[in-house]
Amino acid sequence: MTIDSIYVVDDDPFIRDFMHEALSRLGQTAKVFAGGAEALAAMRDEPCDLLFCDMVMPGMDGLEVLRRAKGLLPEATMIMMTAYGTIESAVQAIKAGAQDYLLKPFAADQLEVALLKAQEQRRLISENDFLRAELHSRELCVIGGDPAMRRVYENVERVARSKATVLIHGETGTGKEVIARMIHQHSPRRTRPMVKVNCAALSENLLESELFGHEKGAFTGATARKQGRFELAHEGTLLLDEISEIPVGLQAKLLRVLELEEFERVGGTKTLHVDTRVISTTNRKLHDEIGKGRFREDLFFRLNVVPIHLPPLRERLGDLPELAASFLQEFANETGELKQIEPGGMKVLMGYHWPGNVRELRNLVHRLVVMEASAAIPAECIRRELGARIADPGVQPQAGIGTSIDDMERDLILKTIEHTAGNKEAAARILKVSSRTLRNKLARYEAAMC
Repeated sequence: MTIDSIYVVDDDPFIRDFMHEALSRLGQTAKVFAGGAEALAAMRDEPCDLLFCDMVMPGMDGLEVLRRAKGLLPEATMIMMTAYGTIESAVQAIKAGAQDYLLKPFAADQLEVALLKAQEQRRLISENDFLRAELHSRELCVIGGDPAMRRVYENVERVARSKATVLIHGETGTGKEVIARMIHQHSPRRTRPMVKVNCAALSENLLESELFGHEKGAFTGATARKQGRFELAHEGTLLLDEISEIPVGLQAKLLRVLELEEFERVGGTKTLHVDTRVISTTNRKLHDEIGKGRFREDLFFRLNVVPIHLPPLRERLGDLPELAASFLQEFANETGELKQIEPGGMKVLMGYHWPGNVRELRNLVHRLVVMEASAAIPAECIRRELGARIADPGVQPQAGIGTSIDDMERDLILKTIEHTAGNKEAAARILKVSSRTLRNKLARYEAAMC
């Protein structure tokens, strides 16, 4: 959370002039008001990020202004100013919503300290919000001594120290996001936030707003200013997940941010500057997307400064026993019992193709730990679970002479969705397409039936 707009409320014209000039010298734009009523009216149309308010004023006093302002702008920072400094007045100001307290008369350097404290406080709030959200998501473990994975870890250690953009590519479920987090956690930016955007989960308009933020009134439903993920990741790391799904219309704007580190919010005119390290992930071959006109070549070169390839689990089966043991330990906390996999069961796991990679293994182990009563998980149980997850022959399209490729594709998609009991995310993973591609195809089939 940055501070873009500041309101100053004081009935003393000398204080208003002093504050306006001092804040301008600090590179901030401030609007000044002689009373609380006009400041509150302005807030309804144009929210502020920081409010300096005098405590004693004719009409509406500062405490009432703060209480009402907090109701309108709960995320704004409030600083009370007063010439009557007592412990009681300070307590009243804090209760009304003030985060800081300035005793008049104060010098320009004291004002600067208060401003810096407010900026740091907003940064910490923003970072804590994202960290709290991250606690609700479980991460895959990337474990093992396979030579290909050792090379990945060596690359992570090297690239973490730099600001170079990184493109992590590999099949779904190989742990691309975990590698991105490892890079962030080993970098000088580890004390700053790491912010994630799933480029496949949002429409073009929503994705633009998520990345770059928007101003109030920029579009229908934009009732307040919103900071984008680039701003929130300032001095930290931005993870662009499934970068191949970013619409072509947004790719030029993304390229500009990567090149110049500047952008404007949707509906805004102010150019914002950010220092953000970008890591991208993809399960597609971007060279193929470039050839099809779906991805800009110049953007690819800018993202692919340091490429990292994650091998699929079937190419690093030597790591599977250690991965399985790690997941058994993880889920032991859920059941209170550490289970084991029988040698015959491990042989079954080693012989499976693992289209879902490490994520599929983790989910399978979770199911086995929960559903199997015995402490040693037998091969038959694993065979049964894997058999249920391998596509039935009924999922395969029934093709004959005269059947078009489009009809075969439609038949396969619909039968796969039926096989997954309507779970489109699972169907997309089986079909090895993005969720957005699957949604678009289903919408086309529905339109053709109308």
